[in-house]
Amino acid sequence: MAQKTDPATAPAESAGVKSARRAIDLIETFAANDVWLSLSDLHARTGFPRSSLHGLLRTLLDAGWLEADANSARYRLGVRALICGTAYLDRDAIVPYATEALERIREKTGFTAHFARRNGTEVVYLETRESQHSTHLISRVGRTLPAHATALGKALLAELTHEEVEALMPEELVALTPNTITTLDALHADLARTRERGYAAEIEEGTLGVRCVAAVIPYRIPGTDAMSCSMPLGKVTDADAERVGELLAETTAELGQQLRRAGIR
Repeated sequence: MAQKTDPATAPAESAGVKSARRAIDLIETFAANDVWLSLSDLHARTGFPRSSLHGLLRTLLDAGWLEADANSARYRLGVRALICGTAYLDRDAIVPYATEALERIREKTGFTAHFARRNGTEVVYLETRESQHSTHLISRVGRTLPAHATALGKALLAELTHEEVEALMPEELVALTPNTITTLDALHADLARTRERGYAAEIEEGTLGVRCVAAVIPYRIPGTDAMSCSMPLGKVTDADAERVGELLAETTAELGQQLRRAGIR
């Protein structure tokens, strides 16, 4: 028999759930902005009442999820966010295997190698091994980028059917550079080429001056994780990029087999 809800406690429970949802939204607002935010900034971004924001900020500050600048009455994410983010990686069984594979890729190519996971319409960078000769901004662990604008993301979107991509992606795709794909038709065409050659590629679609290739790690269906190499545009030819793409496809295929043998799903 289903347990009846006590009308006397229902409002309190509803308020508690609402506060929890607002606290999560507030943390995500800080994560999406790389500046200190004031109460007025947060009110404008979230629409939450100022009275609620006062209480939420005090609670998150006391718990270590936020830090405060006493001189300007502004806030940013605190150290607890890093601790919990690191715990996610520490508990992910694939990370040690992926890290070893990244080291091999960097050693063989001399380029920066990345490991990332798709989260909806974005890719989240989980590990990076930077080239000693890199002169470009390298994606930090935890950074997110639109899937359609990265080789990593396109490799993972190519795991989905045409209908699944249509349902997932917005009709208008944001442009990070003048070369970014911005229509679903162009994205579908690119994904078809990705499936045909076995790896994804992009030239200055995510970052000017950089071209990338990426391949899915085939241990889940559809694939959730991929690896890529970032290459300075002026230092590689199309043939060079093709060789790196084929190396990535070979390395990720081997890694997928290794993970399945280890029972990692």
